[in-house]
Amino acid sequence: MKAFISYSHKDGAALERLHTHLAMLRRDGLLETWFDRDILAGSEIDGEIAAELEACELFLLLVSPDFLASDYCFEREMQRALQRHDAQEARVVPIIIEPCDWTSSPLRSLKALPHDGKPVSEWTNANNAYLDIAKALRRITEIRDAEPNATPVAKPKDHSDAVTTERRYRVKRDFDEIDRSEFREAAFAAIRDYFQRAIAEIDTIDDLRGRFVSRSPTSFGGTIVNRARDRSAAHITVHFTNGHGGFGDIYYSFSENAPQNTAQGGFFIEADEYQLFLRGGSMMSFSGEPERLTPETAAETLWAEFLEQAGVSYD
Repeated sequence: MKAFISYSHKDGAALERLHTHLAMLRRDGLLETWFDRDILAGSEIDGEIAAELEACELFLLLVSPDFLASDYCFEREMQRALQRHDAQEARVVPIIIEPCDWTSSPLRSLKALPHDGKPVSEWTNANNAYLDIAKALRRITEIRDAEPNATPVAKPKDHSDAVTTERRYRVKRDFDEIDRSEFREAAFAAIRDYFQRAIAEIDTIDDLRGRFVSRSPTSFGGTIVNRARDRSAAHITVHFTNGHGGFGDIYYSFSENAPQNTAQGGFFIEADEYQLFLRGGSMMSFSGEPERLTPETAAETLWAEFLEQAGVSYD
């Protein structure tokens, strides 16, 4: 997956640190990064940038006061990235480097990194922030590669044509048990990693304690203790099954170390003619018609329900 990194040159140190933390993604062949330092001497700068804006599938925006103040970053690179995001040709991921008024920008509707959009500079150890970012980007690349319908964005053969456009083609197909199994494993891994990061962040907040437990390759658990609420504890156990369990392909209980034969809710893998996705089962407490869920949105939904069990909410 090729990523375009948009940044203000005043944030060069943040770019270098992010690039370092993405090393394993590059070594694993999951991510190829591009930024303007890759432009060779003698090249036409605007033309090179324009070509990469059209070729990349992922846009990483290093958001800071200097980024928002940069006409080139904001008006040219970010606007084109958002256009391709809205057309579902690419994905835009804001990475908040410094506190700034980014929630007043068009980026406000996007999920930002690190966790909850907390600026890197506000983390006690910036390496933890960059690790959080790298893990989230790994999930994006791994889930994309696990989607059977994922196809590369068509690249123009001749970049000299200024009117060249790119499209993402969707191919109808049938999904077999191997497709479903691979999607199930990738989805469970995404949910597990989300809970591990979120619980670690909870453990840094006053009056809250969090504990994550990896019980087996197919099961994990978590606990949140709310010291402000009579030290009450909330628990969750999440399992996934390789078979066709009645509880769901991925299912959970709000109890500690719950056995595999119990559940209070679950996610089922379904498919249309183009892709696999998750739906909440009948035991889910969500109101209205069940939504199509990606592994990430399933994790966010389940996390919100778990927080309610602990008497905690978040914006």
